[in-house]
Amino acid sequence: MRYETLAVLAGLPEDPHGAVGLPIYAVAAYGFPTLEEGAERFATGEGYVYARQKDPTTKALEMRLKALEGALEAVAVASGQAATFSALLALLRPGDEVVAAKGLFGQTIGLLDQVLGPLMGVRVRYVDPEPDSVREALSERTRVLFVETVANPALLVPDLEALAELAEERGVALVVDNTFGAAGALSQPLKWGAHAVVQSLTKWASGHGSVLGGAVLARETGLWARFPQFLEPDLKGRVPWEALGPRCFPERVRQLGLSLGGMSLSPFNAYLLFQGLETVALRVGRMSQSALRLAEALRAHPKVKALRYPGLPEDPAHARARKYLTAFGPVLTLDLGSLEGASRFLKAIRLLKAPNLGDARTLLVHPWTTTHSRLKEEARLEAGVTPGLVRVSVGLEDPEDLLALFQEALAAV
Repeated sequence: MRYETLAVLAGLPEDPHGAVGLPIYAVAAYGFPTLEEGAERFATGEGYVYARQKDPTTKALEMRLKALEGALEAVAVASGQAATFSALLALLRPGDEVVAAKGLFGQTIGLLDQVLGPLMGVRVRYVDPEPDSVREALSERTRVLFVETVANPALLVPDLEALAELAEERGVALVVDNTFGAAGALSQPLKWGAHAVVQSLTKWASGHGSVLGGAVLARETGLWARFPQFLEPDLKGRVPWEALGPRCFPERVRQLGLSLGGMSLSPFNAYLLFQGLETVALRVGRMSQSALRLAEALRAHPKVKALRYPGLPEDPAHARARKYLTAFGPVLTLDLGSLEGASRFLKAIRLLKAPNLGDARTLLVHPWTTTHSRLKEEARLEAGVTPGLVRVSVGLEDPEDLLALFQEALAAV
């Protein structure tokens, strides 16, 4: 089935009352009739015991995400940041190394530099996400290669297929933050060879900026047999790889992130995200058309020092975006040349300013003073963030109205 069909049919559970839609299971614990059945659930992980690990509403969301991303397994968690953290916790141990793309989302860099590095003893190397640079940076201790489908806010697109081949060759897990892939509507990195995907569902999957959520997804792979944590007996005496095969990684994410870490997604949020996924392809398609209209109209504007949008033929990401994305996406950036220029523009524009993406409403943000403000100036510049840069997440407004509002605000710069 095609994406749009899966988006409305996948994951719908059978309901004893014939409900057309997804029920919300707003309970903390699940009972069992006998001692033996309770022991079986705790021993196997099958069935429901406590909502911190899983519940039927969130399970339906996971089933839908699996179908949309082409995954073997999915684990839904409380936020996109929780997804990244739990995935890396499952793959890394003290002394391991991560090779990460330069220009990652600011909070991802914070997680790597402030938590995994000093608190867990994991070394992080930042490189341009090009195969030659990555190959040179890999070592015997490297366990994870971490990139984004589309860099935020630099809007560069890595060569996912080439990086996946390199990772497979070296026994390294390619983990891709697919937040900009819009839950598979724009990109499906697992199909290009990524071993795991993390993403924020708060963005396009939600679609209305109303809930937080995230997910970790994994494909079928034998790579996990090369990771020591999957070959050592667990507390039950089981060897995860022997007992679970390729599912050992997502089950470790569930154990560390949900059971022990408590990064659980509310069933109410799971319900809203489940519904949001039904229209994500339609919304992203319309937003991408509007973003292209804005980019084409504003790229030569005299007040715009630089404009980045992968849909423009001259954009550095255009060729790879054509290969890896189904559309060119709803995000573009404008560089107004200076901090003062950006300030005047944002003050004048009659649209919302907020640090989010994927909303039905167009949102603008100034990364230099918000999302990337905790990074040193050198790191911000390496991430493609300049004092004059404004990131635009295009919404569902009429594109001609949006263009008029942008032209009006640019006159104030």
